[in-house]
Amino acid sequence: MEINTELIEALNQIEKEKGIEKEIIFEAIEASLVTACKKNFNAAQNFRVTIDRETGEMKVFSQKTVVEEVNDELMEITVDDAREVSTHYAIGDVCEIAIAPKDFGRIAAQTARQVVIQKFREAERSMVLTEFQGKERKIVTGTVQRRDRKNFIISVGKHELILEPSEQVPGEEYRNHQRIRVLVLEVKDAPKGPIVRASRTHPDFVRRLFELEVPEVNDKTVEIKAASREAGSRSKVAVYAPNPDVDAIGACVGEGGQRISAVVDELRGEKVDIILWDEDPRFFIASALSPSDVLAVAVSPNERSARIVVPDDQLSLAIGKEGQNARLAAKLTGYKIDIRSESQAKAAEFVSEADYEDFAYYDEYDDGEYAEVEYEN
Repeated sequence: MEINTELIEALNQIEKEKGIEKEIIFEAIEASLVTACKKNFNAAQNFRVTIDRETGEMKVFSQKTVVEEVNDELMEITVDDAREVSTHYAIGDVCEIAIAPKDFGRIAAQTARQVVIQKFREAERSMVLTEFQGKERKIVTGTVQRRDRKNFIISVGKHELILEPSEQVPGEEYRNHQRIRVLVLEVKDAPKGPIVRASRTHPDFVRRLFELEVPEVNDKTVEIKAASREAGSRSKVAVYAPNPDVDAIGACVGEGGQRISAVVDELRGEKVDIILWDEDPRFFIASALSPSDVLAVAVSPNERSARIVVPDDQLSLAIGKEGQNARLAAKLTGYKIDIRSESQAKAAEFVSEADYEDFAYYDEYDDGEYAEVEYEN
Protein backbone atom coordinates (compact mmCIF):
# COMPACT_ATOMS: atom_id res chain seq x y z
CA MET A 1 0.00 0.00 0.00
CA GLU A 2 1.28 3.46 -0.86
CA ILE A 3 0.45 6.99 0.12
CA ASN A 4 -0.45 9.20 -2.82
CA THR A 5 2.77 10.53 -4.34
CA GLU A 6 1.20 14.01 -4.25
CA LEU A 7 1.23 13.78 -0.47
CA ILE A 8 4.96 12.97 -0.45
CA GLU A 9 5.54 16.00 -2.66
CA ALA A 10 3.39 18.09 -0.33
CA LEU A 11 5.48 17.01 2.67
CA ASN A 12 8.65 18.01 0.83
CA GLN A 13 7.12 21.40 0.05
CA ILE A 14 5.96 21.96 3.63
CA GLU A 15 9.40 21.08 4.95
CA LYS A 16 10.98 23.56 2.55
CA GLU A 17 8.56 26.46 3.01
CA LYS A 18 7.34 26.06 6.58
CA GLY A 19 10.39 24.54 8.20
CA ILE A 20 8.45 21.52 9.51
CA GLU A 21 10.70 18.47 9.47
CA LYS A 22 9.27 15.80 7.21
CA GLU A 23 10.26 13.12 9.70
CA ILE A 24 8.03 14.65 12.37
CA ILE A 25 5.05 14.48 10.01
CA PHE A 26 5.83 10.88 9.02
CA GLU A 27 5.98 9.85 12.68
CA ALA A 28 2.70 11.63 13.39
CA ILE A 29 1.01 9.90 10.44
CA GLU A 30 2.27 6.50 11.61
CA ALA A 31 0.99 7.11 15.13
CA SER A 32 -2.38 8.29 13.81
CA LEU A 33 -2.68 5.24 11.55
CA VAL A 34 -2.15 2.95 14.54
CA THR A 35 -5.06 4.71 16.24
CA ALA A 36 -7.13 4.40 13.05
CA CYS A 37 -6.42 0.66 12.87
CA LYS A 38 -7.60 0.16 16.45
CA LYS A 39 -10.72 2.22 15.75
CA ASN A 40 -11.66 0.61 12.44
CA PHE A 41 -10.41 -2.97 12.77
CA ASN A 42 -9.96 -4.13 16.35
CA ALA A 43 -9.39 -2.02 19.43
CA ALA A 44 -8.12 -5.04 21.36
CA GLN A 45 -5.27 -5.66 18.94
CA ASN A 46 -1.83 -4.04 18.83
CA PHE A 47 -0.65 -2.55 15.54
CA ARG A 48 2.45 -0.93 14.14
CA VAL A 49 2.51 1.07 10.90
CA THR A 50 5.60 2.03 8.90
CA ILE A 51 5.93 4.35 5.91
CA ASP A 52 8.85 4.27 3.52
CA ARG A 53 10.22 7.82 3.52
CA GLU A 54 11.12 7.74 -0.17
CA THR A 55 8.40 5.70 -1.88
CA GLY A 56 5.51 6.24 0.52
CA GLU A 57 4.93 2.47 0.78
CA MET A 58 3.04 1.56 3.96
CA LYS A 59 3.14 -1.63 5.92
CA VAL A 60 0.83 -2.68 8.74
CA PHE A 61 1.93 -5.16 11.37
CA SER A 62 -0.10 -6.96 13.98
CA GLN A 63 1.95 -7.24 17.18
CA LYS A 64 1.56 -10.36 19.32
CA THR A 65 3.43 -11.63 22.36
CA VAL A 66 5.15 -15.03 21.90
CA VAL A 67 3.82 -17.55 24.45
CA GLU A 68 3.75 -21.34 25.05
CA GLU A 69 -0.06 -21.49 25.06
CA VAL A 70 -2.38 -18.96 23.47
CA ASN A 71 -5.23 -17.55 25.60
CA ASP A 72 -5.95 -14.46 23.48
CA GLU A 73 -5.56 -14.94 19.73
CA LEU A 74 -5.56 -11.21 19.08
CA MET A 75 -2.67 -10.51 21.44
CA GLU A 76 -0.70 -13.76 21.60
CA ILE A 77 1.02 -16.26 19.29
CA THR A 78 2.69 -19.60 19.96
CA VAL A 79 6.44 -19.87 19.67
CA ASP A 80 6.08 -22.35 16.80
CA ASP A 81 3.85 -20.01 14.79
CA ALA A 82 6.12 -17.07 15.57
CA ARG A 83 9.14 -18.95 14.28
CA GLU A 84 7.37 -19.36 10.96
CA VAL A 85 7.67 -15.60 10.69
CA SER A 86 11.26 -15.55 11.96
CA THR A 87 13.39 -18.21 13.57
CA HIS A 88 14.79 -15.64 16.03
CA TYR A 89 11.60 -15.28 18.08
CA ALA A 90 11.57 -16.68 21.60
CA ILE A 91 8.98 -16.75 24.40
CA GLY A 92 8.33 -13.22 25.69
CA ASP A 93 9.27 -11.50 22.43
CA VAL A 94 6.82 -9.40 20.42
CA CYS A 95 6.21 -10.95 17.05
CA GLU A 96 5.22 -8.64 14.17
CA ILE A 97 3.04 -10.10 11.42
CA ALA A 98 2.48 -8.17 8.22
CA ILE A 99 -1.24 -7.81 7.45
CA ALA A 100 -3.37 -6.08 4.83
CA PRO A 101 -6.54 -4.75 6.50
CA LYS A 102 -9.52 -4.31 4.21
CA ASP A 103 -10.12 -0.73 3.02
CA PHE A 104 -6.93 0.41 4.74
CA GLY A 105 -5.79 2.47 1.76
CA ARG A 106 -8.75 4.84 1.97
CA ILE A 107 -8.42 5.19 5.74
CA ALA A 108 -4.68 5.77 5.44
CA ALA A 109 -5.05 8.52 2.85
CA GLN A 110 -7.73 10.27 4.88
CA THR A 111 -5.74 10.01 8.11
CA ALA A 112 -2.54 11.24 6.47
CA ARG A 113 -4.26 14.32 5.12
CA GLN A 114 -5.78 15.12 8.51
CA VAL A 115 -2.37 14.82 10.16
CA VAL A 116 -0.73 17.05 7.56
CA ILE A 117 -3.41 19.71 8.05
CA GLN A 118 -3.03 19.49 11.83
CA LYS A 119 0.76 19.74 11.70
CA PHE A 120 0.50 22.60 9.24
CA ARG A 121 -1.73 24.51 11.67
CA GLU A 122 0.53 23.72 14.59
CA ALA A 123 3.52 24.96 12.63
CA GLU A 124 1.70 28.15 11.66
CA ARG A 125 0.75 28.70 15.30
CA SER A 126 4.32 28.11 16.44
CA MET A 127 5.77 30.41 13.79
CA VAL A 128 3.38 33.24 14.62
CA LEU A 129 3.97 32.93 18.35
CA THR A 130 7.73 32.70 17.91
CA GLU A 131 7.91 35.69 15.58
CA PHE A 132 5.55 38.09 17.32
CA GLN A 133 5.78 37.29 21.04
CA GLY A 134 9.25 38.81 20.99
CA LYS A 135 7.87 41.88 19.20
CA GLU A 136 5.09 42.85 21.59
CA ARG A 137 5.04 46.63 22.08
CA LYS A 138 7.39 47.09 19.13
CA ILE A 139 6.73 48.64 15.73
CA VAL A 140 6.51 46.56 12.57
CA THR A 141 5.86 47.65 9.00
CA GLY A 142 3.16 45.91 7.02
CA THR A 143 0.67 46.28 4.20
CA VAL A 144 -3.07 46.85 4.50
CA GLN A 145 -4.41 43.61 3.10
CA ARG A 146 -8.16 44.04 3.34
CA ARG A 147 -11.03 45.27 5.47
CA ASP A 148 -12.94 42.73 7.57
CA ARG A 149 -16.08 44.46 8.80
CA LYS A 150 -14.66 47.25 10.98
CA ASN A 151 -11.25 45.62 11.35
CA PHE A 152 -8.32 46.08 9.00
CA ILE A 153 -6.05 43.12 8.29
CA ILE A 154 -2.38 44.08 8.11
CA SER A 155 -0.02 41.71 6.34
CA VAL A 156 3.48 41.44 7.84
CA GLY A 157 5.55 38.92 5.93
CA LYS A 158 3.46 35.75 5.71
CA HIS A 159 1.37 36.61 8.76
CA GLU A 160 -1.65 38.79 9.44
CA LEU A 161 -2.29 41.31 12.21
CA ILE A 162 -5.68 42.70 13.21
CA LEU A 163 -6.16 46.46 13.55
CA GLU A 164 -9.40 46.77 15.49
CA PRO A 165 -11.57 49.93 15.48
CA SER A 166 -10.42 50.89 19.00
CA GLU A 167 -6.79 50.82 17.78
CA GLN A 168 -7.43 52.91 14.65
CA VAL A 169 -6.71 56.63 14.85
CA PRO A 170 -9.85 58.73 14.33
CA GLY A 171 -9.70 60.41 10.95
CA GLU A 172 -6.99 58.16 9.51
CA GLU A 173 -7.81 56.32 6.30
CA TYR A 174 -6.37 52.91 5.47
CA ARG A 175 -6.33 51.77 1.84
CA ASN A 176 -5.64 48.33 0.42
CA HIS A 177 -1.94 47.76 -0.37
CA GLN A 178 -0.96 50.83 1.68
CA ARG A 179 2.32 50.49 3.60
CA ILE A 180 1.73 51.18 7.26
CA ARG A 181 3.54 51.08 10.60
CA VAL A 182 1.75 49.53 13.56
CA LEU A 183 2.56 48.58 17.12
CA VAL A 184 2.31 44.87 17.98
CA LEU A 185 -0.11 45.24 20.86
CA GLU A 186 -0.85 41.67 21.91
CA VAL A 187 -0.23 38.09 20.83
CA LYS A 188 -2.86 35.54 21.91
CA ASP A 189 -2.89 31.80 21.32
CA ALA A 190 -6.58 31.20 20.57
CA PRO A 191 -8.27 27.82 19.85
CA LYS A 192 -8.60 28.64 16.14
CA GLY A 193 -5.02 29.90 15.93
CA PRO A 194 -2.87 32.77 17.18
CA ILE A 195 -4.29 36.28 17.06
CA VAL A 196 -1.93 39.24 16.75
CA ARG A 197 -3.53 42.58 17.61
CA ALA A 198 -2.01 45.79 16.28
CA SER A 199 -2.40 49.41 17.30
CA ARG A 200 -1.75 52.91 16.04
CA THR A 201 -3.36 54.62 19.06
CA HIS A 202 -1.32 53.28 21.99
CA PRO A 203 1.14 55.68 23.70
CA ASP A 204 3.89 53.11 23.14
CA PHE A 205 3.50 53.72 19.41
CA VAL A 206 4.85 57.24 19.99
CA ARG A 207 7.62 55.90 22.26
CA ARG A 208 8.79 53.45 19.61
CA LEU A 209 8.72 56.11 16.90
CA PHE A 210 11.15 58.19 18.94
CA GLU A 211 13.37 55.12 19.32
CA LEU A 212 13.40 54.74 15.54
CA GLU A 213 14.02 58.40 14.78
CA VAL A 214 16.28 59.48 17.68
CA PRO A 215 19.55 57.53 18.10
CA GLU A 216 20.00 58.91 21.63
CA VAL A 217 16.67 57.38 22.66
CA ASN A 218 17.51 54.09 20.99
CA ASP A 219 20.85 53.80 22.81
CA LYS A 220 19.36 55.02 26.15
CA THR A 221 21.40 58.22 26.24
CA VAL A 222 17.99 59.87 26.46
CA GLU A 223 15.21 58.04 28.29
CA ILE A 224 11.49 58.32 27.66
CA LYS A 225 10.08 58.27 31.17
CA ALA A 226 6.40 58.50 30.30
CA ALA A 227 3.99 59.17 27.45
CA SER A 228 0.31 60.07 27.26
CA ARG A 229 -1.78 60.35 24.18
CA GLU A 230 -5.13 61.16 22.67
CA ALA A 231 -4.54 59.62 19.29
CA GLY A 232 -5.03 61.85 16.29
CA SER A 233 -5.00 65.00 18.39
CA ARG A 234 -2.13 65.38 20.87
CA SER A 235 0.62 63.52 22.72
CA LYS A 236 2.90 64.42 25.60
CA VAL A 237 6.27 62.69 26.01
CA ALA A 238 8.47 63.08 29.10
CA VAL A 239 12.20 62.74 28.42
CA TYR A 240 15.29 62.69 30.61
CA ALA A 241 19.06 62.45 30.11
CA PRO A 242 21.07 60.93 32.98
CA ASN A 243 24.09 62.85 31.68
CA PRO A 244 23.52 66.57 32.49
CA ASP A 245 25.57 67.55 29.45
CA VAL A 246 23.00 65.97 27.12
CA ASP A 247 20.07 68.08 25.94
CA ALA A 248 17.23 65.55 26.07
CA ILE A 249 14.68 67.79 24.40
CA GLY A 250 17.11 69.02 21.74
CA ALA A 251 18.03 65.45 20.86
CA CYS A 252 14.37 64.57 20.31
CA VAL A 253 13.66 67.69 18.27
CA GLY A 254 16.75 67.34 16.09
CA GLU A 255 18.46 69.95 13.96
CA GLY A 256 15.84 72.14 12.36
CA GLY A 257 13.14 69.97 13.92
CA GLN A 258 14.02 67.12 11.59
CA ARG A 259 13.55 64.28 14.09
CA ILE A 260 10.32 65.46 15.65
CA SER A 261 9.05 66.22 12.15
CA ALA A 262 9.56 62.57 11.16
CA VAL A 263 7.57 61.44 14.20
CA VAL A 264 4.76 63.91 13.52
CA ASP A 265 4.63 62.90 9.86
CA GLU A 266 4.10 59.26 10.89
CA LEU A 267 1.40 60.44 13.31
CA ARG A 268 -0.13 62.34 10.37
CA GLY A 269 0.04 65.77 11.94
CA GLU A 270 -0.70 64.90 15.56
CA LYS A 271 0.67 67.55 17.94
CA VAL A 272 3.52 66.37 20.18
CA ASP A 273 4.71 68.11 23.37
CA ILE A 274 8.17 67.06 24.59
CA ILE A 275 8.40 67.54 28.35
CA LEU A 276 11.49 67.48 30.54
CA TRP A 277 11.00 64.86 33.23
CA ASP A 278 11.94 65.74 36.83
CA GLU A 279 12.17 63.43 39.83
CA ASP A 280 10.39 66.11 41.88
CA PRO A 281 6.70 65.59 40.98
CA ARG A 282 5.95 69.30 41.47
CA PHE A 283 8.31 70.40 38.74
CA PHE A 284 7.37 67.47 36.53
CA ILE A 285 3.68 68.37 36.83
CA ALA A 286 4.45 72.02 36.09
CA SER A 287 6.34 71.03 32.94
CA ALA A 288 3.58 68.64 31.91
CA LEU A 289 1.06 71.50 31.89
CA SER A 290 2.96 73.39 29.19
CA PRO A 291 2.39 75.59 27.30
CA SER A 292 0.83 77.20 30.39
CA ASP A 293 3.00 78.84 33.04
CA VAL A 294 2.64 77.53 36.60
CA LEU A 295 2.89 79.66 39.72
CA ALA A 296 2.63 76.99 42.42
CA VAL A 297 2.16 73.25 42.88
CA ALA A 298 1.22 71.43 46.07
CA VAL A 299 1.28 67.63 45.93
CA SER A 300 -0.15 64.84 48.08
CA PRO A 301 2.06 61.86 47.16
CA ASN A 302 -0.01 59.32 49.10
CA GLU A 303 -3.17 60.37 47.31
CA ARG A 304 -1.31 60.94 44.02
CA SER A 305 -3.03 64.31 43.68
CA ALA A 306 -1.81 67.84 43.02
CA ARG A 307 -3.17 71.35 43.39
CA ILE A 308 -1.87 73.77 40.75
CA VAL A 309 -2.05 77.55 40.51
CA VAL A 310 -1.66 79.31 37.16
CA PRO A 311 -1.88 82.99 36.12
CA ASP A 312 -5.43 84.29 35.78
CA ASP A 313 -5.06 84.74 32.03
CA GLN A 314 -3.73 81.20 31.49
CA LEU A 315 -6.35 79.05 33.23
CA SER A 316 -8.02 78.04 29.97
CA LEU A 317 -4.61 77.39 28.41
CA ALA A 318 -3.60 75.10 31.31
CA ILE A 319 -6.87 73.19 31.15
CA GLY A 320 -6.89 73.06 27.37
CA LYS A 321 -9.73 72.61 24.92
CA GLU A 322 -12.34 70.33 26.49
CA GLY A 323 -9.82 69.69 29.30
CA GLN A 324 -7.33 67.95 27.03
CA ASN A 325 -4.12 69.58 28.29
CA ALA A 326 -4.88 68.87 31.95
CA ARG A 327 -6.07 65.36 31.11
CA LEU A 328 -2.88 64.49 29.22
CA ALA A 329 -0.73 65.99 31.99
CA ALA A 330 -2.55 63.84 34.55
CA LYS A 331 -1.98 60.70 32.48
CA LEU A 332 1.66 61.62 31.93
CA THR A 333 2.48 62.25 35.60
CA GLY A 334 0.10 59.79 37.22
CA TYR A 335 -1.35 62.53 39.44
CA LYS A 336 -4.91 63.77 39.75
CA ILE A 337 -4.75 67.45 38.91
CA ASP A 338 -6.85 70.30 40.27
CA ILE A 339 -6.08 73.64 38.58
CA ARG A 340 -7.10 77.08 39.83
CA SER A 341 -6.33 80.59 38.64
CA GLU A 342 -4.26 82.80 40.94
CA SER A 343 -7.23 84.84 42.10
CA GLN A 344 -9.34 81.73 42.69
CA ALA A 345 -6.52 80.08 44.65
CA LYS A 346 -5.89 83.06 46.94
CA ALA A 347 -9.56 83.49 47.69
CA ALA A 348 -9.89 79.84 48.71
CA GLU A 349 -6.44 79.49 50.32
CA PHE A 350 -5.87 76.71 47.81
CA VAL A 351 -2.09 76.45 48.43
CA SER A 352 0.35 77.88 50.97
CA GLU A 353 2.69 80.83 50.47
CA ALA A 354 5.61 78.37 50.64
CA ASP A 355 4.33 76.71 47.47
CA TYR A 356 4.59 80.04 45.65
CA GLU A 357 8.06 80.66 47.05
CA ASP A 358 9.34 77.25 45.95
CA PHE A 359 8.20 77.92 42.41
CA ALA A 360 9.58 81.43 42.39
CA TYR A 361 12.96 79.92 43.20
CA TYR A 362 12.54 77.28 40.50
CA ASP A 363 11.46 79.86 37.97
CA GLU A 364 14.51 81.98 38.74
CA TYR A 365 16.86 78.99 38.69
CA ASP A 366 15.44 77.59 35.46
CA ASP A 367 15.11 81.00 33.82
CA GLY A 368 11.38 80.47 33.42
CA GLU A 369 11.79 77.60 30.95
CA TYR A 370 9.69 74.58 31.81
CA ALA A 371 11.15 72.54 29.03
CA GLU A 372 8.23 72.24 26.71
CA VAL A 373 8.46 71.87 22.97
CA GLU A 374 5.47 71.61 20.71
CA TYR A 375 5.89 70.83 17.06
CA GLU A 376 2.96 71.10 14.67
CA ASN A 377 3.30 69.80 11.16
